[in-house]
Amino acid sequence: MSKVGIIMGSKSDLPVMQDAIDILKGFDIQVEVDIVSAHRTPEKLFDYGKNAHTRGFSVVIAGAGGAAHLPGMIASLSPLPVIGVPVKSSNSIDGWDSVLSILQMPGGVPVATVALNGAKNAGILAAQIIGASDKCVLDKIIAYKEGLKIAVNESAKNL
Repeated sequence: MSKVGIIMGSKSDLPVMQDAIDILKGFDIQVEVDIVSAHRTPEKLFDYGKNAHTRGFSVVIAGAGGAAHLPGMIASLSPLPVIGVPVKSSNSIDGWDSVLSILQMPGGVPVATVALNGAKNAGILAAQIIGASDKCVLDKIIAYKEGLKIAVNESAKNL
């Protein structure tokens, strides 16, 4: 069974990151959630990044605000795909600093980046990555997308 690691820089990021947790659980994908601060717990960050693939994770979702180094540092240490969630935090410059810190990765260290506070899409993307090699998850993604289409068509009927 595939597992996604969801990490964030501080507990204050949890309300945003909860969307990724919820969507993945809805696809019956196991999640493990932790707080890993790039600046306050660098040893934990290095251990997590170097060992995530040995702990059964298929994908890591990393959310961070402000300088937002967490996703890029994990990507520099791990062979796994990393999805970055920029979080609009109390110390951020309207969230742009977080977006750019995650988006502007150097060649060779990719981080898939979703919209500001876009943890739901990070969860869906993680499920799609897993679904590329897991038919059960793929079928759930297909059903989810069909549900989106039905909801839009129903909304259009009710105009």
